Amino acid sequence: MFSVIATPTTTYLTNSLPLISNLKAAVSPLQIVEIITDYSSHYPSRDNGWTLMLPAYSISKVTLNAYTRILAKKFPNMCINCVHPGYVKTDINWNTGILTVEEGARGPVMLALLPDGGPNGCYFG
Repeated sequence: MFSVIATPTTTYLTNSLPLISNLKAAVSPLQIVEIITDYSSHYPSRDNGWTLMLPAYSISKVTLNAYTRILAKKFPNMCINCVHPGYVKTDINWNTGILTVEEGARGPVMLALLPDGGPNGCYFG
C-alpha cells in the first residue's frame, strides 16, 4: 500500500475512523462528507492525524471504503464490495508495478464470481 492514515493522534480521528471500519456502525454519507471536509480544511498539515504522503490517494480510499459499507447496508440483498488489485504494471504507473495484469485481475474476477449470499461491505486487497 502506498499510503496509510497515520495512527490517529486526535480525538476526532480516533472517534470517526472506527465508525467507517466497523460495518455494524451506522455510517451516513454526511459523516463521510464531514471527514472529507475535515481533511481538506487541515491539508497540507498533519493536524488531526492526516497523512502527507499521497494525501489525495489516502482520502479517496477512506471515502471509497466508507461508501462501500453504506451501500452494503442500504442494499443487504446485493453483494457490494471494493477491491484493490495491487500495484499492477500498467501504463498509468509507467509500468513500475510489481504485479502482472493477470495477477491484478484475480481479486476483481473473484468478486465478480462470488455466489449469492457472499460477503457484503468488505474490502479485498
